[in-house]
Amino acid sequence: MVIATSLNWNQISSYFAIKNFIEGSGLFIYPVILCSIVGLAIILERAYALRRSKIIPKKLVKAIEELGWGENPEHIEKLCQDQKSTLSRLVYLCLQNMTWSKYENSETLQVKARAEIAQLEKGLVILEIIVGIGPLLGLLGTLSGLITIFGNVGTHGMATQGAAIAHGISEALHTTLAGLGIAVPCLIAHSLFSRKVEAYAVEMETICSELLAKIYTEAPSPDVNY
Repeated sequence: MVIATSLNWNQISSYFAIKNFIEGSGLFIYPVILCSIVGLAIILERAYALRRSKIIPKKLVKAIEELGWGENPEHIEKLCQDQKSTLSRLVYLCLQNMTWSKYENSETLQVKARAEIAQLEKGLVILEIIVGIGPLLGLLGTLSGLITIFGNVGTHGMATQGAAIAHGISEALHTTLAGLGIAVPCLIAHSLFSRKVEAYAVEMETICSELLAKIYTEAPSPDVNY
């Protein structure tokens, strides 16, 4: 019972601390809060979407590695139809165009790969924008707080002058802290996701190049014993 009461009191205290922080931050804290909500949603969505199993499934990679030179890739085509991943869509397109020349197939595959990479990078540009505007919104809050300070100088009595200055400084520091607080995690997430997409792109290019080489190379002739 005591533990439950303590937890409830801590939750209440946290709620009022956040409420007081927002109320003491001025008008520009609300765009910062909006940016934080959007940034968090994109980070969670990209973390789920960029899982390796959704991009480069191990079963498909193993099937391509075990495919012999000039061997019929029919089982790989069926595997691509069963799986829903970025690599499976690229491989399936490649196998559908086997009647084309290797050059034409490769060019079509590159166009499709660029479109798939663009899908993997979806939302990252918004994170980049938040990284840029977060500190700027904090700076606007800082300027707003300073304007409040200097605007109140001389308009209040000595008893309330200190409180007005303290409120303006608090507003300036709160929005600056909030702006930087949202920009830093978004910057980290943007860098990590960008590197992950780049690594996926290089790996898929290597796998598709191996597949093209195998399906456009005739099987070696068996040794003839005399």
